[in-house]
Amino acid sequence: MRKLGIIVVGLLIVISSWGFSKYNSPNPDKDKLLLEIIAYVLERGHYDPTEVNDEFSEQVFHKYIEGLDGQHRFFLQADVSNFKRYKTQIDDQLKAAELAFFDLTYQRLQERMEQVKGFYKDLLQKPFDFSKADNITLDYENMPYATNLNELKSIWRKRFKLSSLEYYASKKANEKKLAAADSTYTMQTDVALEKAAREQTQENIEDFFDIIADLERKDWFSIYVNAIAAQFDPHTNYFAPEDKDRFDTNMSGKYQGIGARLQKKNQEVTIVEIISGGPIWRDKLLESGDVILKVAQKNETPVEISGMRLDDAIKMIKGPSGTQVYLTVKRIDGTVEVVEITRDVVELEEVYARSSLIKKGNKTYGIIALPKFYVNFTDYQERNAATDVKKELQQLKDKNVSGIILDLRNNGGGSLKTVVDMTGYFIDEGPVVQVKSVGNRKEVLRDTDRGIVWDGPLVVLVNEFSASASEILAAALQDYERAIILGSKQTFGKGTVQNMIDLNRIISGNTYGDLGALKITTDKFYRINGGSTQLEGVKSDVVFPNRFKYVDVGEKDQENPLEWDRISPAPFKKWDRNFNFEYAVSNSKKRIASNPLVALIDKQAQRIKEQQNDYTFSLNYQSYTEEREADKAISEQYKKLKDYTSDNNFTWLPEAGIKKLPTGDFPNKDYAEKRKRWAEGLKKDLYIAEAVNILEDMSVNFQTKQKVAQIKN
Repeated sequence: MRKLGIIVVGLLIVISSWGFSKYNSPNPDKDKLLLEIIAYVLERGHYDPTEVNDEFSEQVFHKYIEGLDGQHRFFLQADVSNFKRYKTQIDDQLKAAELAFFDLTYQRLQERMEQVKGFYKDLLQKPFDFSKADNITLDYENMPYATNLNELKSIWRKRFKLSSLEYYASKKANEKKLAAADSTYTMQTDVALEKAAREQTQENIEDFFDIIADLERKDWFSIYVNAIAAQFDPHTNYFAPEDKDRFDTNMSGKYQGIGARLQKKNQEVTIVEIISGGPIWRDKLLESGDVILKVAQKNETPVEISGMRLDDAIKMIKGPSGTQVYLTVKRIDGTVEVVEITRDVVELEEVYARSSLIKKGNKTYGIIALPKFYVNFTDYQERNAATDVKKELQQLKDKNVSGIILDLRNNGGGSLKTVVDMTGYFIDEGPVVQVKSVGNRKEVLRDTDRGIVWDGPLVVLVNEFSASASEILAAALQDYERAIILGSKQTFGKGTVQNMIDLNRIISGNTYGDLGALKITTDKFYRINGGSTQLEGVKSDVVFPNRFKYVDVGEKDQENPLEWDRISPAPFKKWDRNFNFEYAVSNSKKRIASNPLVALIDKQAQRIKEQQNDYTFSLNYQSYTEEREADKAISEQYKKLKDYTSDNNFTWLPEAGIKKLPTGDFPNKDYAEKRKRWAEGLKKDLYIAEAVNILEDMSVNFQTKQKVAQIKN
């Protein structure tokens, strides 16, 4: 961050020389100022700044137009052709802080939206014929723009038909259900159901335009600025003032809503992480990979969210604790259903380290789950992931476990200091990670505290969503040959560090109001063997495939990721006690290869990939329902995976040092139930079962050593 301090000072000089009287003029141009500041900070503060040239300009052009109209619902081909005269000029406009391109696109978008608002009701006056053989393709990346207004109307009409068909099929299924339950019930006619479905579609699009009407010029300008920032790397982005406030709220450790993190890709809002302890996690309602199609409040019409900005979709999903939200969800197996969720406050408590004993035959093992590398930045001593894991390790040692599993699956990272401290619990001393910063400064972060908390067999569980700090810990333990890494082919591959720059601190005497903030990549991680964790992540010693095997997940599948590279290794000494590594790895690979459930997982993974690449939808009711039923039938094939239960027994342990109330109860009334639910999930976890098998193969020598130590004592 020292380099960034120099940048701020330098920018103060540049801004002053640019003519400070302009900022105090009656009509200040805030957007131009914002562009100039962001361009300067990106150029001087980014770890590996992109060259701002014509190629850069073309990439910004495509990203920005996609951000404005990714579903090709407003612009005509003539509009895009008109915009293309700026295709190689955006770099020049950025350097000159000019807004001609943005002003043109913004103005044309407003005009096209008004035109669509003027004709969409007419398109919904005529009934849809769901008996006709017809379909629609929603491959937005390869879809051409309409050549004229009549063609644009035809596109809207087809999309309205798809939306109405979904409502119609749902209503028809409900009518059949009511008739089956009551022989005296008179079903509504198909004509009435079609009309009701069409009316629901109209309400939906009216809600959409109401949301659009609330957007101001600055909201669209944020899309433009982020199209520029995104060319530097996937994690550099601009936060408008209200977005910055939302980011700060999230970092505070409380989430009020459904308990999930969402991502938008190819115009779909997808669940990428279930927050432990939240409503979704507690009631086992949704899974990572599920796509949210529509959102409805209680007693209100569902609203499609695919065309919305992610922030606007999140606003609809979030809400006060205790209220209901209804999500129409496409499961990863292709089935579609409506899920009712009661919103709640999700406390940071559920990302804390937790442990359980594992009993297999006459042997006892332990597992520590760590969902995040948490820390209190104002007081490191108060509570952090490292000290909590140390307590859990000691608690398991006191139970004389023969091996420990450290579960880092879905752990997206967090505090770097906690990673360094935690690695030290498993090695005597030595380097943990190398960090290269802006200006090519390199620093080796080391464990300097001699002594080991746990010197026994260790398995680290990872998956495609183990990222950043998780990868540093897994990489260090792998390089030292201290642990066996079990999981997906590789981890996420995020080997970069970001810092938040408050743009209001860049200039003095700001009269424009809040300028927001820029999250910018400033550092890069390297393993102690010299290789970066960027893109390649950590490759598992034992690969146990999961259902995301063929899906594009990870840093390498993001836009404009920084490249993988290598620096000189840091001197280190490998672990001198092997714990039958080669034998344990070989045995595990044989078990996995012969496990029939693994073949089923692979089949499911292929199915998910097929579903992800299928953009064609039938507009014929018969075909539509047949496809839905086929999806349900296929999903039944994978029921064995959900029904799996291991022979291992799990006994969850209260967090080390937790204080009960005078009544003997835990401070959180749901604490015991949450831990019980967690232990039940562990018993049904294929990957943990295999991790235990590996520990069993590793722990032979360690058990002998334990017995000798007990005799001596």
